[in-house]
Amino acid sequence: MIKYSVVIVDDHTLLSQAIAAMVNTFEKFKVLYTCKNGQELVDQFSSSPKFIPDVVLMDINMPIMNGIETTEWITKNHQDVNVMALSVEDEDTTILKMLKVGAIGYLLKDTEKSVLENALVEIAENGFYHTKNVTNLLMKSLSGNGKEEIILNDRQVAFMKHACSELTYKEIADIMCLSPKTIDGYRDVLFTKLNVKNRVGLVMYAIKNKIYTP
Repeated sequence: MIKYSVVIVDDHTLLSQAIAAMVNTFEKFKVLYTCKNGQELVDQFSSSPKFIPDVVLMDINMPIMNGIETTEWITKNHQDVNVMALSVEDEDTTILKMLKVGAIGYLLKDTEKSVLENALVEIAENGFYHTKNVTNLLMKSLSGNGKEEIILNDRQVAFMKHACSELTYKEIADIMCLSPKTIDGYRDVLFTKLNVKNRVGLVMYAIKNKIYTP
């Protein structure tokens, strides 16, 4: 069985090792290595492609380069890498910051083992994972005063442009060389992130924000 690779970024060594040991018991996952801060991760990514994982479990409060800065760097430079925040921080503002710079999931460190495993599976296979609380928080933020900047990565923009055509989601998946499940994940994330309910709403948002010109 091919296992998905995971990297853990956390400045607490004992905790990082414990999380790594737990993830290594998951059937579909293996831990490549751990890092104490974002700069260590950047250095590893830059040293060799073999050190670039499928998923990064990211702490937030770290020295040198924190989780928000690191996630933003990954989003800009390695869009195929999925980042899930794993933190003790439960403030709404912190959660929103992580999601807006590209994290596709957010869990607290007191999460049950089975929940973490399920979240990793959802992220690796479907491209996103949001708890009900996080989804509600996103929708509340995006339907509020409208002043929050929404950050979309290149793949999300490309998907939106294709969604504005007559292509089916399966045809979009073929064009983007992605699985239909991943495309479904992109769609669901954008529906939540942009606070739209269907493809028509997605098209209207793209036109209004000049992402797509009919």
